[in-house]
Amino acid sequence: MGGEAPTGGGTERRPVAGAGGLDAARLRAAVAAAEVHPLLCAVAHRTGDLSLLRREFAPDQTQLLVEGRGLTPEQEDEARRLAEAALQAHAASGGNDHELTGDELRSLFAFLVGDATTDHWEAFLTEELALPGDDPRRPSWHVDDATGPFRCAVVGAGASGIAAAHRLRQAGVTVTVFEKNEDVGGTWLENVYPGCRVDVPNQLYSFSFAQTNDWASRFSAQPDLLAYLQNTAKSLGLGECIRFRTEVTEARFDEGACEWTLTLRGPDGSETTDTFDGVVCAVGQLNRPSFPSIPGREEFEGPWFHSAAWDDSVDLAGRRVAVIGSGASAAQFVPCVVDEVSHLDVYQRTPPWLLPTENYGDPFPPAFHDLLDLLPAYGRWDRLWQFWLMHEGLLTAARVDPEWDAHTEAVSAGNDFVRSMLIDVLRAQVEDDDLFERMVPHFPPFAKRALRDDGRWAAALGRSHVDLVTTPIERITAHGVRTVGGEDHPADVLIYGTGFTASDFVAPMRVFGAGGIELNEEWDGDAQAYLGITVPGFPNFFMLYGPNTNLVINGSILIMVECQVRYVVDAIGSLLGSGHRVMSCRRDVHRRYGHEMEEGNALMAWGVADVPTWYRNAKGRVTQNWPFDLHSYWARTRQPDLADYELR
Repeated sequence: MGGEAPTGGGTERRPVAGAGGLDAARLRAAVAAAEVHPLLCAVAHRTGDLSLLRREFAPDQTQLLVEGRGLTPEQEDEARRLAEAALQAHAASGGNDHELTGDELRSLFAFLVGDATTDHWEAFLTEELALPGDDPRRPSWHVDDATGPFRCAVVGAGASGIAAAHRLRQAGVTVTVFEKNEDVGGTWLENVYPGCRVDVPNQLYSFSFAQTNDWASRFSAQPDLLAYLQNTAKSLGLGECIRFRTEVTEARFDEGACEWTLTLRGPDGSETTDTFDGVVCAVGQLNRPSFPSIPGREEFEGPWFHSAAWDDSVDLAGRRVAVIGSGASAAQFVPCVVDEVSHLDVYQRTPPWLLPTENYGDPFPPAFHDLLDLLPAYGRWDRLWQFWLMHEGLLTAARVDPEWDAHTEAVSAGNDFVRSMLIDVLRAQVEDDDLFERMVPHFPPFAKRALRDDGRWAAALGRSHVDLVTTPIERITAHGVRTVGGEDHPADVLIYGTGFTASDFVAPMRVFGAGGIELNEEWDGDAQAYLGITVPGFPNFFMLYGPNTNLVINGSILIMVECQVRYVVDAIGSLLGSGHRVMSCRRDVHRRYGHEMEEGNALMAWGVADVPTWYRNAKGRVTQNWPFDLHSYWARTRQPDLADYELR
């Protein structure tokens, strides 16, 4: 288990090599389609020729976000020429893949991330690279070696639930996954609006234990991501432990029996119960649509729906459509429907910052697929490279500089530089001065979610039949939207692109811990969890993608999920190995961690800016975001410390 898991969305491939060796022209095109640094690592990996890792080709660690990563175009051309020659020579010699030694792997890491950081990063990089046949994050314990069996319920079969079920089963834990939908996929099963796609490079938005080169584009569309998750679950044999169309409505801890009783609603609406030693809550943060508190919503007489529950039965062609919201989902579906409608009003409360991403929605060129056929390891090195580019990413530009006193809408000099750059990009996209002014955000970059964009958003809003409405909405009427001041905007269809109720982490499930305390009552609207995973008074209840584990601009949530899953699985192993059956987070540990999150987020743009964002809960506290780098979270979740818990 844990091998290649194809997405099922790939394209037909033609071999790059034939009986006569490598096709020179196609090889050259394939090499040109690669980024230089992962290319050199992948070629050195395959051929064993580490002389390719010349010091002059090493990435400049201070210019990782700049095209070329510090190399001149001439250096890039020379590096590609040498890589091409090495591959031709390797093919001529028989083409057997080289098996890396430990020292050679360290040399490759040193080239990619810099000599000074290698020791600090080696273990993490080895895990993320996850060479074929290697599974560094596989549990090191098995239930057969512990003090008895352990039954665990996993609630949800999205990405987090798939990872949890797989790792728990590797440890021999008896797993039952409960999924309210009829298939796996979570948010990628439910969100099917036009243009829906990920904003993290797909090699990174995938599991270390289920890598594949069968991606159609750099930023995969919803169907490809769904196919990846479904085929991964199938290849791991998880179907046998998943109960579909079964919703967990309640989880209640029995202190006497030291077990959890789950109330389950089946496909026919009937309720049953089942008991477990532990519960892993993998319901995600972005799964319950949020509707704005606008008067008159129920008065509208035409069809309406939320982007998270897209209604294909509603024909938009030739109709006046009102889109409420201008965030991530609207920025994806509006450009897809703008040519269908007769008129489009987009109601914007706060303009988003747009991160320029060339070819964001475009497929890979054929030459890139040739590269992956010729050099399969490129996908893994590219994954590692994408991680390295994003592990810190623009995080430094989001940090607050207490000494920054310039009178700009920024939190530091770096933040102000990014702001200026993004405004320049937007100005180049928007000729109309009035539209430009309405699209410019007046808050620091990264204070709320920034959106990847290749110019489509500005192009859609600039169409003659589109109005970007920035006057606040007074109410919804029977036939449209009335803005403050009494102006009526007629609409045939309303689409809500207003996000999710992200702060309700376990809703609508009700979770009762020790003493009958309900989790949401314990939180009182202000969710906290140690490492985003455990809460005092809720023994053997573990959350994935819980409070303060969301990433903003520095990596992939699936890396965070894998860290959380390893922590949970190893915590259960340590618990059983200690001869105990129940663990509950200590309140002093939980309290200190909460203070740390609050202090960390207070030093970030999203912690100080006065702007509406789903990062904050109703009490104004940031309960979503992890304020540090990825390596810090990995290090803290690498080995559970039972001293942080009360054991029974």
